[in-house]
Amino acid sequence: MTPDMSIVGMLFTASVPVQLVMLLLVMASVMSWTIIFTKRRLVARTQEASDDFEASFWSGGDLNTLYEGAAHKRGGSLGMASIFEAGFREFNRAMQQSGISPDKVVEECRRAMRVAQMREVDRLEQGLATLATIGSTSPYVGLFGTVWGIMNAFIGLANVQSATLATVAPPIAEALIATAMGLFAAIPAVIAYNRYADKVVRLEYRFDGFSEEFSSILQRHARNKKMP
Repeated sequence: MTPDMSIVGMLFTASVPVQLVMLLLVMASVMSWTIIFTKRRLVARTQEASDDFEASFWSGGDLNTLYEGAAHKRGGSLGMASIFEAGFREFNRAMQQSGISPDKVVEECRRAMRVAQMREVDRLEQGLATLATIGSTSPYVGLFGTVWGIMNAFIGLANVQSATLATVAPPIAEALIATAMGLFAAIPAVIAYNRYADKVVRLEYRFDGFSEEFSSILQRHARNKKMP
């Protein structure tokens, strides 16, 4: 009988270890694409929310109004608005205390904003380590399946009187599919990891700059309110 040389046919006729490797790579690919689409939506939402908030903040609006809008936003504040909300909430709390210096007020606000920024960055970075792991290990997992399949192919050929290309090609082709699947899982994961890691770093720089500028504004407000 002529062996089934279609991709599906070779998947079903491969040895059990190679099939397990292929199944693992399929699962890794599905997980990778799930993270990619989820991360794409999250990063886009964070960038859009930060752009909108930054435009409102530098338009000269009232800080209390901005805070009320961020605090009562449906689904919670996101990105830069979350950092502003944490800092301004701490500012209002600290200003109600007696005997606290303006520098101490600003330091407390900076601490609150650092915590909020770390929380935002951690949320943005979730899943990136998984993408990096899939991207770096999938080719080797696929290579393991290929080596195992080729080894079994040559062991089987040892019992054949005359080995022709038609005899050798099917088992080797089955084994090479594992390498192809490993690359199929790895390449999108590596590209997505580099892309979104860069976007997260850029957002973190924006958060840092906003925190410093907002701290200066709060310091001026604190000194003015503390003046007799």
